[in-house]
Amino acid sequence: MKLLVGTSGWQYRDWREVVYDRRPQREWLGAYAGEFRTVEVNNAFYRLPERSLFERWRDETPDGFVMAVKASRYLTHIKRLREPEEPVDRLMTRALRPE
Repeated sequence: MKLLVGTSGWQYRDWREVVYDRRPQREWLGAYAGEFRTVEVNNAFYRLPERSLFERWRDETPDGFVMAVKASRYLTHIKRLREPEEPVDRLMTRALRPE
């Protein structure tokens, strides 16, 4: 069994001095990924990030870093998982690396 330890997000201003050693916010994900192997991406629940943001996150994290992307509330709370094909396809198209 492989156990990954991370947190629900990485953008917490209270962590600026303790975790990020006063780095600028644009460097937080890379610094976080130097300490943890996984993180939950919460903002996808409220608004699906553009593909370019997923690509930037990939560039800022090491190989093997795991992002758990929260499904959108549109799918989980509004549609209540009915007809999931289009919202899931949209998420996967943006989040997954093209083959």
